[in-house]
Amino acid sequence: MLQSRYFNFNITKKEIIMSNPFGKTKKENEPYAIYSNSQGWVWKVLKTYKKPENEKKDSYARWFVAATSPGILDGSFEYGDTYVKDILTYGSLVDATDDWKKAYA
Repeated sequence: MLQSRYFNFNITKKEIIMSNPFGKTKKENEPYAIYSNSQGWVWKVLKTYKKPENEKKDSYARWFVAATSPGILDGSFEYGDTYVKDILTYGSLVDATDDWKKAYA
């Protein structure tokens, strides 16, 4: 626990150092990043479960996304987890926050 003469913080140094910058779930209209491909797939990344450097070590790392595909005729999005490797293999980055670009560029 972090403490000072004047304040008692209820968090540990480990929690500060180990935080995931993309771990807070965002809304569909404000994603961290958008990936798409020429076949009509679009993935809006709303949350990651691991820090970017830890995802590289895990072939099963996943992101929480809002996704649409050619099979969804009305253009709506479905929510769920998708493997990072699938998005990076089949999609291209279209737009992202500055923090995302720094972490995944």
